[in-house]
Amino acid sequence: FHGLEGSSSSQYAVAFADFAASQGIAFAVPHFRGCSGELNHAPRAYHSGDFAEVEWILQQFASAQPARPLLAVGVSLGGNALLRWAGEMGDAAAQRVRAVAAVCAPLDLAAGGHAIGRGFNRLVYTRMFLRSMVPKALRKLEQHPGLFDRASLLTARNLYEFDNLFTAPLHGFQSTDDYWSRASAKPVLHRIRVPALALNARNDPFLPAASLPTSSEAGPCVMLWQPAQGGHVGFPVSSGPFGLPGHVRAMPEAVGNWLLAHL
Repeated sequence: FHGLEGSSSSQYAVAFADFAASQGIAFAVPHFRGCSGELNHAPRAYHSGDFAEVEWILQQFASAQPARPLLAVGVSLGGNALLRWAGEMGDAAAQRVRAVAAVCAPLDLAAGGHAIGRGFNRLVYTRMFLRSMVPKALRKLEQHPGLFDRASLLTARNLYEFDNLFTAPLHGFQSTDDYWSRASAKPVLHRIRVPALALNARNDPFLPAASLPTSSEAGPCVMLWQPAQGGHVGFPVSSGPFGLPGHVRAMPEAVGNWLLAHL
């Protein structure tokens, strides 16, 4: 499951696909609504806590290949949605998957949202996301006139304001604060009953280290990997005498091998 505005072409998705191919296992990247290159027709999009969508997707895989075991990994937004699903499903998650993993998931959406809306993060990441999300939202408005206020959306300066005008009301939340609170995976980690991995670098600009879950918050089924370095979906391996960044497959290999150990 890809991240915010990601797709099967995202670098991390390609890296996971390469790892799967090297192990001789099938691999697929389901797209959240509107991320495949085509706009969905419903008066909605996708969001960080969309566990019902995750359940539908996993159900399709299980129905298509009922005899094959399934492992699931989510990156960033997709990781939060996946762990949210696992927490909501509880024991029933084992009917769909053997294990799940989340990479750099913003498990505390409020902490992550405020972090990305400040300073350098706002100048770089917020602008990048809004350049992609606002045009999609306007196309959605063309499909469904009156869905939200166009003029207000065009004034959105950060993800908080965008979510307040678009994401929250379109998906049944009262406000951004309500959305970020109810959609975060961190409060339901202790309810997960399948093997789960949560990998978060402590220097990830999308989620402050102080907001990462502790082992007592995560519960017995969730393994926490919280290395000091790695950024947001980085984790390159140093190579050469000067420690220059090396290949970015170290993370998919580590996460993939952890998942395969639970087959």
